[in-house]
Amino acid sequence: MTTKSLFMETAFLKDDECFGKIAPKPEKDAPLSVSALSSALRDCIEKTFGFVKIQGEISGLKKAASGHLYFALKDTQAVIDAVCWRSTAGKLSIPLEEGMEVVCTGKVTAYPSRSKYQIIVDSVQTAGIGTLLKLLEERRQKLQTEGLFAPERKKKIPFLPNVIGVVTSPTGAVIRDILHRINERFPTRVILWPSLVQGEDAAPQIAAGIRGFNAIPEDGLQTPEGIIPRPDVIIVARGGGSLEDLWCFNDEDVVRAAAASEIPLISAVGHETDTTLIDYASDLRAPTPTGAAEKAVPVRLEISAMLNTQTLRMTGAFSKQLEANRNLLTGLARGLPPLDRIIADYALKMDDRTERLQNAVSVLISQDGLLLEKTAGRLKHPDDIVLTAQNALSLLSRPFETARQNFLNACETRLQTAVRILESCSYKRILERGFALVATAEGKSVESASEAEKHKHLTLVFADGNTNVHTNAAKPAAKHKKVIDDKQGKLL
Repeated sequence: MTTKSLFMETAFLKDDECFGKIAPKPEKDAPLSVSALSSALRDCIEKTFGFVKIQGEISGLKKAASGHLYFALKDTQAVIDAVCWRSTAGKLSIPLEEGMEVVCTGKVTAYPSRSKYQIIVDSVQTAGIGTLLKLLEERRQKLQTEGLFAPERKKKIPFLPNVIGVVTSPTGAVIRDILHRINERFPTRVILWPSLVQGEDAAPQIAAGIRGFNAIPEDGLQTPEGIIPRPDVIIVARGGGSLEDLWCFNDEDVVRAAAASEIPLISAVGHETDTTLIDYASDLRAPTPTGAAEKAVPVRLEISAMLNTQTLRMTGAFSKQLEANRNLLTGLARGLPPLDRIIADYALKMDDRTERLQNAVSVLISQDGLLLEKTAGRLKHPDDIVLTAQNALSLLSRPFETARQNFLNACETRLQTAVRILESCSYKRILERGFALVATAEGKSVESASEAEKHKHLTLVFADGNTNVHTNAAKPAAKHKKVIDDKQGKLL
């Protein structure tokens, strides 16, 4: 007999037959209490159906403070209330969501206080992978429309982070793989935010981990154990699994937390073929948790090799530039004329200008004298004539005097500049840096070792004085031959 036929048979039993099966038969014409009738109905339903499987769409999902889940299962024609106790809710493979098509297994019973029948859920399964995929696609399109997956929102992962924050399970192999790969590539401080990565409570903990890292101040969080630094990058990681196992990473709250993270975030959920919604919202997706560690830090040996190469290139370029500047300076120094010639040229020019200025003054004085003679008869007093002539002479000679002084100043400036250039090229500057000039006793410079061997006495010229030295030039040409003294038995 099927469950449906059993229900129909029980529903149409006569009163006496029904109460004979599920409750003691009351006395004739004695009224039933509400509690007795409700208990009888509950017993009838529980004994008739027991455990059943019901497929329907979740509606009105609520989670009480106690942890119990209350919702309804509906189809196109009917609705039945459902209850999932906290002990069962924590064991569900996927978190329940509004609108999800599921198959619930549980016990049908009645709730006498409200005259309602309901099912006490013992386990929940999705009504097929297509249902989850449909829900996943609808959620993806909704979040994409809001702009949470836009490429312009992506932040650049730092090249060499000082601190890495990881949100994952503290007991799984994922955190060990991440730590091993980071220590292998470039040892960096890692801060773990422990979180469940599967089940109904996983999504709130993952979202709390992302927001918790972002809530750490820039200068760190002071705790009794010390200062917790703010991470430079966050890794959200989990190993592989089925779509139901990874469903918490498709949670809308988790995706929004990842998109709103001010710290660059790397998602590493499942294997390379697994894709969750947090991958779209993260700044960078890694195929595996180990791959996330590789994207978070570079290889230290590669950086060291690169720095060595750059150092060698920079040193070589600096040496070439220094040699080029040295050659340029040497060439410019060769193009400068001798200092005495420069001084002589300017001295001749200055003498010529002085002579011409004196001649011009003499001509002016002569002209003024003739003018005075012509006008002497017109002047009433000699003193006035002298005073006028002096004033005129002063006015006429002032521009020449100014021009003469300017010319002398310009000549002096050029001469000083030439002197400084000449002194900068002087060999005495080289002597001041610790070098010495080799000269003969007569003062002539010696430019080669072969020339030095021709002189017995040489002079070393230093910056602060001279020193006389003796050479071996006086020894005969046979000085390199080996002569043996028979008596002494020595090599001379």
